[in-house]
Amino acid sequence: MDLQSQLYSIPGILLGLTVHECCHALCAWKLGDSTAKDQGRITLNPLKHIDIIGFLFIMFAGFGWAKPVQFNPERLSHPRRDKALIAAAGPFSNFILGLVLILALKYLIPGRVVIHSAAESLILGIYYAAFINFGLFVFNLIPIPPLDGSHIVFSSLNLRPETEYRIMRIGTPLLFIIMIAQSRLGITILPIGKIVQAIVELLL
Repeated sequence: MDLQSQLYSIPGILLGLTVHECCHALCAWKLGDSTAKDQGRITLNPLKHIDIIGFLFIMFAGFGWAKPVQFNPERLSHPRRDKALIAAAGPFSNFILGLVLILALKYLIPGRVVIHSAAESLILGIYYAAFINFGLFVFNLIPIPPLDGSHIVFSSLNLRPETEYRIMRIGTPLLFIIMIAQSRLGITILPIGKIVQAIVELLL
């Protein structure tokens, strides 16, 4: 990604990560656990959610993370089901946000405004934000720990805590190896970009 693309991506990354984590926290609170709410995570203030190292990884390596939202399963009415719902809330909030942004480009912004540089920058910023949010949606549904998709799968399998812990320990370095291999060696293991591009082209 060149410097211009990185600059256009910053608002979309901040927005996507903030909405993602806020919706995790909001869902946990609505399901009975106020841990994240008490920590001030039900907010659209990026400073409450952004992990600077994870943000830099997204900018320069193409993948990264935000501050994880904490919750107490013992406070949930239906722990297995509710853990899956909390996990799903993040990526699906990104899908909805991406959908709103891409539909705004398609129906609300007339094509002729791109002749003005300021308007063109706005349109590019919205496009990148939509692309990033669809990317967060697809990426986080991958069932590899610690991504949200793994928590959804774990909830359906009803694994023993020690088994889940062992898988979690393996999953994080495995995910790093996969993403670094894709970035540095040009190997496509997880075709996230192609899936996101297909979603965007379908909607546009």
